[in-house]
Amino acid sequence: MTGYRARVTSLQQSARQLWHRLRPAAPAAAHERVVSTALVVTERPARYGKQLASHMSKRITTTWDEAARTGVLDFGRGRADLTCVEGGLRLVLDCAAADVAGLEDAVGRHLVRFGVRDELVVSWVREDGTPGTVQRKLED
Repeated sequence: MTGYRARVTSLQQSARQLWHRLRPAAPAAAHERVVSTALVVTERPARYGKQLASHMSKRITTTWDEAARTGVLDFGRGRADLTCVEGGLRLVLDCAAADVAGLEDAVGRHLVRFGVRDELVVSWVREDGTPGTVQRKLED
């Protein structure tokens, strides 16, 4: 029986080694972090930043600091920093490459909906300079 166990163990180890050699490697892009930025031009950045953080707090962890005029949306799988700057609301999204388009869309769609009267446009640019997604009011 001892010889049998040794043979089974040896076969299991061989199978594991073979599996590790043959299994497809996870794509590097799926694990890479991506930073995407958008500047939403508005005369009322604090209003929209606070509204976005408040609305999103129903599903994710958010903060809004009224004095600093900054906020954070923590999606767990990524994070968006909101900062009021002269002329608008700056959004900086940091997440896995696999999640970037979906999180850009989620943040952007909500802002566009809140700012429909001001016709807000959210145009994302990835850290390598490539364009990200764009959210704007749909034509009636």
